Amino acid sequence: MASVAAQPAESGPAVKSTADADERYVGAVTRSVAWIVDVVLINVVAILTGLGVALVTSVVHTSGHHRAALGVISGVVYVLWIAVYFVAFWITTGQTPGARFMQIRLVTAKGARVKPVRGVVRLIGMELAAIPLFAGYLPVLWGRRPLPDWLARTRVVEASQISIAMAAQAARRTARERGGADRLQPRDGD
Repeated sequence: MASVAAQPAESGPAVKSTADADERYVGAVTRSVAWIVDVVLINVVAILTGLGVALVTSVVHTSGHHRAALGVISGVVYVLWIAVYFVAFWITTGQTPGARFMQIRLVTAKGARVKPVRGVVRLIGMELAAIPLFAGYLPVLWGRRPLPDWLARTRVVEASQISIAMAAQAARRTARERGGADRLQPRDGD
């Protein structure tokens, strides 16, 4: 994404991260909205899956003992689903669907893509930060990194992007301009 590049030292340091110059840290409201979108998506999938399992178990006779075991298995699968959801999105694109909606991205302190170990550490940090009434997220209010980002050495930055419709419109405009330029140029036989 962003790399560390050597800059001429006129009035600043000899090495400057382009990520620091181009990207702003994200505040509490933007992070919260992204998190709410992710929680809604996670739970919609979990509820639909639970309804499917309930439908199957209503058709198939199961004893009370099996239902208890199924409840424990469901809880474990739910926790794994949450972990896979966050870590997989962080390590592949740096954006969960909620983060994409809010146009933010998770990167390392140097602006690189997050590796799996950092993703897991950040997930553990999210849980630890939430335990004392979300106190681990309070530093965001003062423009500092919250506990999950501090532990994983990551940061959440703005990631402006164009929509799919805008990208298609730009592609059509480029194609039209190329087509129009071809019509204006004389042919070899003319």
